[in-house]
Amino acid sequence: MTSIKDTVKLHNGVRMPKLGLGVYKAEAGDEVETAVKTALDTGYRSIDTAAFYDNEESVGNALRQTSVPRKDIFVTTKVWNDQQGYAETMKAFAESREKLGLDVIDLYLIHWPVGTLYPETWRAMEELYEDGHVRAIGVSNFKIHHLKALQKASKIKPMVNQVEFHPWLYQEDLLKYCRKEKIQLEAWSPLTRGKKLDHPVLLDIAKNHGKTPAQVIIRWDLQHDIVTIPKSVTPERICENAAVYDFELTKAEMKTLDALNEDLRFGKDPDEFSREG
Repeated sequence: MTSIKDTVKLHNGVRMPKLGLGVYKAEAGDEVETAVKTALDTGYRSIDTAAFYDNEESVGNALRQTSVPRKDIFVTTKVWNDQQGYAETMKAFAESREKLGLDVIDLYLIHWPVGTLYPETWRAMEELYEDGHVRAIGVSNFKIHHLKALQKASKIKPMVNQVEFHPWLYQEDLLKYCRKEKIQLEAWSPLTRGKKLDHPVLLDIAKNHGKTPAQVIIRWDLQHDIVTIPKSVTPERICENAAVYDFELTKAEMKTLDALNEDLRFGKDPDEFSREG
């Protein structure tokens, strides 16, 4: 891990940046456009959005305004719960692609494993992938039992599983399973929505390195070979979150952070998320 340009190779050979910008709850218009452009100017090459975020069109506007070539930017979006099913997913994808203004989307995810429709949703995504409309397909918020159920009904294994992941929700069994299955784990809400950034253990480690608590968590993700997409709309923090390549956590510090696990979620439990969500 030497720079913000670092990537991981997905099991289909596609390269995905290890650090990206998440835009959940970023307001459409100037707010998200400024965030995306700031991130790209800082060196980020991955932008993560979703139909549910209602800001795909603004993300697309920012992509058209940047001088960074499209081929160098990795764009992720997701199909929402009430659009799952084969035909519904095909329609949802067409809508997302139009809003983003992109011919090809780099990564398309099932947002949540709700109800019994996600195998049919996956069938549509496999077709989109085989037809070249997306470079990679994956899932979000899938536990091990969801992944196993999907595997029984699929031809193509997910390339990515994006889940809530941070030291207080260190899903070690899921991480090990995804590694074994060559599914890249990606962390959303890595910074605990700011709820744990004042934890004494985190503050001590941050002080040891002259870094912020947020930078320590991002570095922890990266050293676990987890793709991470911290969200911010503040230019200073977007830049700060990328300044994580000039230090390294020790093995002891990594274990200390791992041991903070409380199975604590700041988002919803995937097993309790309804179709309407």
